[in-house]
Amino acid sequence: MKKRLLTLLLIATSLGINSQTIFGKWHSKNDKTGKIDSVIEIYEKEGKAFAKIIEVKDPKRQNAVCNLCEGKNKGKKILGLNILTGLEKDYEEWSGGTILDPRNGKVYKCYIELINPNKLKVRGYIGISLFGVTAYWQKAS
Repeated sequence: MKKRLLTLLLIATSLGINSQTIFGKWHSKNDKTGKIDSVIEIYEKEGKAFAKIIEVKDPKRQNAVCNLCEGKNKGKKILGLNILTGLEKDYEEWSGGTILDPRNGKVYKCYIELINPNKLKVRGYIGISLFGVTAYWQKAS
């Protein structure tokens, strides 16, 4: 009986820990309208976090390109665009990478932090994190 109870407790704990991850699909809202405008998928590659836009909600923007982007992203379709690169886990947050805002084409330093299993804090900034903007992404179902 004790073995079963201990096994159930270990399974429940591991499920709780595994459900609290930054990896997966997240809804990004338009700051001006407050409406969900895209779905972002955060994935892990070689121990670092990356993300790309996997869905654009506005049917009129399905073929939109990042005209304001520079370098290799200039003129690329927003759908499928990699916007988050090279974040490494640092205690409770992921930092040390960059985020691209396809609305203005700018690249910012960034960090992300899981607030709860369904809410992700995304902070983009220039220089130090004091000079930046915070967005909150909601877990997509």
